[in-house]
Amino acid sequence: MKFCKKYEEYMQEQKEKKNLPGVGFKKLKKILKKCRRRDHLPSRIASINQQHGNNCPRECAVCDGTFFPELQKEMEDVVGWFNENAQKLLELHLASSFKKCLTWFKGKTSHHLGLIQEGQDLVNYALINAVAIRKILKKYDKIHESSQGQAFKTQVQKMRIEILQSPWLCELMAFHINLKESQKESGAGLASPPSLFGGCSFIFDDGKPFLSCELSDSVKVDIDLTCSICLDTVFDPISLTCGHIYCYMCACSAASVNVVDGLKAADPSEKCPLCREVCVYKGAVHLDELSILLKRSCREYWEERRKTERAERLQQAKEYWDYQCRSFTGI
Repeated sequence: MKFCKKYEEYMQEQKEKKNLPGVGFKKLKKILKKCRRRDHLPSRIASINQQHGNNCPRECAVCDGTFFPELQKEMEDVVGWFNENAQKLLELHLASSFKKCLTWFKGKTSHHLGLIQEGQDLVNYALINAVAIRKILKKYDKIHESSQGQAFKTQVQKMRIEILQSPWLCELMAFHINLKESQKESGAGLASPPSLFGGCSFIFDDGKPFLSCELSDSVKVDIDLTCSICLDTVFDPISLTCGHIYCYMCACSAASVNVVDGLKAADPSEKCPLCREVCVYKGAVHLDELSILLKRSCREYWEERRKTERAERLQQAKEYWDYQCRSFTGI
C-alpha cells in the first residue's frame, strides 16, 4: 500500500474518534503535480526553462508561495495539538491518586491500559505525520530539482515546529516504557500495540544510552540521552526549546544561573551549547517520565549521581542565601 493511501486511511480512522489536525498530504501532492512540465508546459517552453534552471511555469501556485505557507500552518496545528494532548496525558499519569479518582468519576481514562493505549496513539500520530512531512518535502525537491524542501525543513526546526523535536515525544516514549515495565512487575497482561506502532525501547549502544522508536516502514527515531556538557547519562533531564537534552544542573551552569534561581532567570542571550540558538532556556521542559525511566534502568549510577548533585545543590543554595543576606544587611 502506498504511503499516501495509508496516511489518509489512518487520519480518517482517527478523525472518526476525535477531530485531529493533519497534513493535507493528498492535497499537497495535487499542488505539486501542477509543477510537472509534462503536464502543462509545451516542450519548447520547457526546454527554455530547463536551460535557465527553472522547472516551474511563471504562474505556479508552489513557486508563488502557496505550498510552504500551507504546509507550515498544518505543521503548527499538528505540533500544537500533539504537545497539548501529550502534556495532559503525562500530567494525569503523574497526578496524585485523588486527582486520578476525580478523572475516573468524570469518565476519562486513568487506568494503566487506557493510558498505554492513549500514549501509543499519540506516538503513532507524531511519527506518521513526521513521515508525511518528510515525504512531501522530498517530492517537492525531486519535482523542482532543488533543495528548497530541505531548506524549509531546517527553517521549521529553528522555528521549533518540527514534531520529532518535541520534548513531549521523548516523554511519551519514556512513559510508554515505564507503563509497560509497571505492568510486567504487577503481573498484569499488556494490550497488543497498534499496527503502526513498532515499539519503544531504552537501549545502550556502545555504552551510550538511547531512547529508540521504530515505525513499520523502517523509520527510526533515536534520542541520545548523553549530556553533551558532562558527557554522562543525563540526570534530572531537561529539554531546551531547541530540543537538546541536558542534566538540569549542567543546563543551569551553561545558562550562568544559580540552581535556586533556575532556568527562568537565564538571560535571553544565553545560547544552547550544541546548536548555539538563543532564547532556549526559559521554555525548557522537565522530563519527569524520562527521569523515572533512567532511575529504574540505571539504579547504581542514579543513586551515586543523586548524592553528588544533592551536595552540590546544597552548596549552591548556601552560597546563594549567604549572598542574599549580605546584600540585605549591607555587610
